[in-house]
Amino acid sequence: MGPSGRSTTTTSLITGITGQDGTYLTDLLLSRNEHVVGLVRPGDPRRAEFESGHPAVRLVEGDLGDQASLNAALEAANPDQLYNLAAMTMVGQSFSDPETTAQINGVGVLRLLEAVRMVNPEIHFLQASSAEMFGIPDEVPQTEKTAFHPRSPYGAAKVYAHHITINYREAHGIHASSVILYNHESPLRSEEFVTRKITRAAARIAAGLETTLHLGNLAAERDWGFAGDYVSAMQLAVAAPVPGDYVIASGKTHSVEEFCELAFSKVGLDYREHVKVDPALFRPLEPFRLVGNPLRAYTELGWEPATTFDELVGMMVEHDVALIAGQLESSRQTR
Repeated sequence: MGPSGRSTTTTSLITGITGQDGTYLTDLLLSRNEHVVGLVRPGDPRRAEFESGHPAVRLVEGDLGDQASLNAALEAANPDQLYNLAAMTMVGQSFSDPETTAQINGVGVLRLLEAVRMVNPEIHFLQASSAEMFGIPDEVPQTEKTAFHPRSPYGAAKVYAHHITINYREAHGIHASSVILYNHESPLRSEEFVTRKITRAAARIAAGLETTLHLGNLAAERDWGFAGDYVSAMQLAVAAPVPGDYVIASGKTHSVEEFCELAFSKVGLDYREHVKVDPALFRPLEPFRLVGNPLRAYTELGWEPATTFDELVGMMVEHDVALIAGQLESSRQTR
């Protein structure tokens, strides 16, 4: 026990814990023997699956739209660190539901920071910012000083959240940091995202279950990395002696077409025979060339990505091939 009577083991509260990043971050913190508490919305459909895989994690309920519930969650969890990973994650969906996006991705972060200020301003806070804030960047690659010009309601809400995090750091002295995350993928990525659409389709087509994958803009480029690498940057940032903002990226871009070519080649297929472009799937506003310069994270946090683009695509395809094979075997056994 510490001098205050509190356990010296670090306790971390994670919002969005049942998602991709929350799961990888949970596993990382548990491997460091930290106590992990997750904030979940009432009725979260992924709660039962997460709990079954993480029995050591305590879950508390709260909603980024409800200030009182967030205050109560912080009181119940009594964390040393708070990672905010909760968000409306689909950029395309933000065009059809901009108000909810603003409330969760923007004002919801204000409510969390207010909860920290009111309950315990000694909590170290980490905001998951996004490269979508840059939108039309005035320089390539982007750094922490590059001006924001978001091209979606999602990006605009993230800009507000980013700036309000800085404001609470400067105005209230809270240890509040942001990691500006570029696209980061994994086998846990939702099938709504283009990367998982591609790897899942490659596996299904290789298994003879489908023949065609419809995608939008194949020329769109992204700076892709592995989510497991990126959550380690979050942990380093929240534990740093001085708070700050950090670009977390691979520093390299690849097109959607390159992702397709590599993913389909992993299962012995030519993507050109199966991928069809559908103009209806194009974004209303496509961001310009987003590629990050992670130099500050490297020099100040000692962070750098450990997984290559080829390794990332390979692990995702391998996962989906095994998943499809398991589903087919289960189907045969139940006949």
